[in-house]
Amino acid sequence: MTTQARKQKGGQSRTSEHRFHNPQGAEVKTRDEAFAAPMAEVSAEALSTECKLTLHAGAVTFAIEVKYNPNTYPHVVTGGQITSGICGAPWDITGGAIGETIRLDAKRAGQGSCANTITIVGEYQNPPAYRGTYGFDGATSSFKHTTRYEC
Repeated sequence: MTTQARKQKGGQSRTSEHRFHNPQGAEVKTRDEAFAAPMAEVSAEALSTECKLTLHAGAVTFAIEVKYNPNTYPHVVTGGQITSGICGAPWDITGGAIGETIRLDAKRAGQGSCANTITIVGEYQNPPAYRGTYGFDGATSSFKHTTRYEC
């Protein structure tokens, strides 16, 4: 249908106005400006999100809160904590990655005579979970686990 036909049929022509916004939410004039914002202007919160994991190893259950960069894949782990279920909780997560496999490295932040570090590794499976092993003070295969992804 031509513009003239639309005018005749509807009595008015419809124009659509495009509005563009940059990552900070400010309105800009063009699409290019919306996507051209330098990364320096993006807050740290935009580069991090959180998810919850629950590690099950027999009668033991760890509650895990992971912070990771959603703009990477596999997702780079930027922090978090193992908040309960393990001697010496909380444990500060110091690094790792989440993707087709998982690796979480953490060090004990709580009190007690427990190990100083833990490493959790596993492979993705459906429904969303990771099956693998974990160990203390450098070991990664001491105990079997299934870790549910709860994001």
